[in-house]
Amino acid sequence: MATETQQPAFTVDELAARAGVTVRTIRFYGTRGLLPPPVLGPRRVGRYGPEHLARLALIEELQHQGMTLAAIERYLEQLPPDVNAHDLAIHRALVATWAPDSVERLSRAELERRAGRRLTDADMDLLAAMDVLTGPDEDETLRVDLGLLRLGVQLLDVPIPHATIVAARAVLVEHTREAAHELTRLFRDEVWSPYREREADPEDPQHVRAMKSLSAHMQPLVVQALVTAFQRSLTEELRAAFRAPE
Repeated sequence: MATETQQPAFTVDELAARAGVTVRTIRFYGTRGLLPPPVLGPRRVGRYGPEHLARLALIEELQHQGMTLAAIERYLEQLPPDVNAHDLAIHRALVATWAPDSVERLSRAELERRAGRRLTDADMDLLAAMDVLTGPDEDETLRVDLGLLRLGVQLLDVPIPHATIVAARAVLVEHTREAAHELTRLFRDEVWSPYREREADPEDPQHVRAMKSLSAHMQPLVVQALVTAFQRSLTEELRAAFRAPE
């Protein structure tokens, strides 16, 4: 398995297979600046690394949020130029808790193809504990949340006890839901309610579309702010927790 200290390991075809997209999509994202260019190897063959795979996964999550490509471009432009696969995974983990359900029924063989690897029974148990999949059903198919699949597969190789990973996800989901609830309440009380009181006909379809448009434009900004605040808080907490005694 490639790590960030290794040379880029994927051809464009291998990257497309791992990410579950087409080669044409990867080329298109490259022209839009959503993906950095590959490293040119022998015979000028482009090679891609884990940061490309992580960025594709983040783009997919943002699309699940309903963001347009223009909104995704603005989101990615705010990331540091040297952002690595680990940081991109943090962004995706937080964004994933906001994403709508994207469940598909897959056979185990199809699941392994989507995951890009063979999955042991222990792997399947962990993915089930992280709510990535449920089943199998009577027809031997699994209900798989594609929005969480790639993240779950990446966590299979993290050298942390599986119980800790599951507990960490529960904490993350609980607090991001709480944050989403409070932000929704704030938008309703401070933006929507005053608007309804101010407008003569707040239920006019044109006015409703305008408010929905405002909400859609706010969402990527809120997600970016949430991820940034989380990263800073986590860094501070880890420094404090592992600071050497004075």
